[in-house]
Amino acid sequence: MTKIPVGISSCLIGELVRFDGGHKRDAYIMGTLSKYFDFRPFCPEVAIGLGTPRPTIHLVKIAGQIRCVGVKHPELEVTSQLRDYAQQVTPQHSELCGYIVKKDSPSCGMSRVKVFTNGQPHKEGVGIYTEVLINNNPLLPVEEEGRLGDPGLRENFIQRVYVLYRWKALMAEGLTLDKLMRFHARHKLIIMSHGDYRELGQLLASASHANLVEVAERYIAQLMPMLKKVASRSSHVNVLQHIQGYLKKELDSDDKAELCEVIERYRNGELPLIVPLTLLKHHFRRSPDPYIEDSYYLSPYPQQLQLSNYL
Repeated sequence: MTKIPVGISSCLIGELVRFDGGHKRDAYIMGTLSKYFDFRPFCPEVAIGLGTPRPTIHLVKIAGQIRCVGVKHPELEVTSQLRDYAQQVTPQHSELCGYIVKKDSPSCGMSRVKVFTNGQPHKEGVGIYTEVLINNNPLLPVEEEGRLGDPGLRENFIQRVYVLYRWKALMAEGLTLDKLMRFHARHKLIIMSHGDYRELGQLLASASHANLVEVAERYIAQLMPMLKKVASRSSHVNVLQHIQGYLKKELDSDDKAELCEVIERYRNGELPLIVPLTLLKHHFRRSPDPYIEDSYYLSPYPQQLQLSNYL
């Protein structure tokens, strides 16, 4: 499979662009994700000419506005330069299906970046560059490398990257009403694990050849924010039980009892999600169902990523 284009803070892949001339190479990103993602590096601080090494900068609230200035040299003011650079590379951002940023960075941090007010830090800021990135690309999954250590957040981010990748592939090959409906059908069980899919279904019910582009734009604009909610264990149980219904005529009493027990043990936190998923795949290999076979829920991303092993 072609690697998916994903933006990343340059220091996370080992480039020597940090303020101290070092890097923050991330072992998981480079050891695992690089097998599936084509990382496109960006370092806004170097790009605007601060150099390496360079004076440290931080966020300061001045007269109610967030500014990015030098720590030891407050006369160094790079707020507008960082914003301008983010605008300049927007065409490159539009090619991406995800973005991993450096946590705590005054230019690249996604959340809880320190903002100093009267010398006191408050973790309430967003990096100047990343704020523009997010505002200009509302569909784009953006995550910090530090949060990828959380199994739920890691799986959620990677799942959204794959959904957006498939959406962009659909747009590239040419949107049709049938393709839009199939995209929704293939993702419906994933959507169910994140929230109520009925509103999206109602939107698609209004689709016609005349309003296809408008409906598609509204659809993806609602879908991507919905998927940001990390799927709960109880939501997965509801989907697993829904899928189980497709096997009610195929399984004997012992198989049904085993499947029910495995799902219940997952509900109680005794087993990871991979166990009921693997058992369901086993039964559907023996008793194929066209809808389940076409759905992405049982295999939303490469199995080698092992994301379901920790959920």
